[in-house]
Amino acid sequence: MAEKENGVTVEQESFNKKKIYDVVQSLILEPCDTANRIKTSLSPYIPEASRNYTRRVLRWSRQGSSLRPLLLISVGTIALVALTGLLTFMLLLLVATINAIIVSLFISLAVAGGFLALFFALVTAIYIGALSVAIFAISTVVFWTTVAILITAGNLGPLLVYRCSHIRGSVVALTIT
Repeated sequence: MAEKENGVTVEQESFNKKKIYDVVQSLILEPCDTANRIKTSLSPYIPEASRNYTRRVLRWSRQGSSLRPLLLISVGTIALVALTGLLTFMLLLLVATINAIIVSLFISLAVAGGFLALFFALVTAIYIGALSVAIFAISTVVFWTTVAILITAGNLGPLLVYRCSHIRGSVVALTIT
């Protein structure tokens, strides 16, 4: 979008109304190397796109009843717990992969010594067992935390309705007497 001012072409900033979808679409459709594509297409648009998205979510939560912010907080908490579990799992998997590479390097160096190779094979088996237990524990904790948050969020709505109706009943009783 160019305008002519005194014979000079001036570029206007057109990223004020960009949405996250537009940013991702421009990332996919522009043909150039990956690092340059990410640098040129995402840098100016992400702050404005996230602010626009935040404004829309905030406006949506304020338009409805008082339960909409509760829903928003519940969904955000569940997403945060799930993403934290995923991040923990991915970090554990990364460390396990690097460690497995190092152990396999030691095994390949110890090919000449049979006892040393057997020792490293047993260490690798123990390590894989410990890794399996850790993955199971992390997954279990994340799952049950998510279930607990869902149950808490589900029970909070009826509790609020009960409290509001109890307060309403008290106010009506006070006005009648």
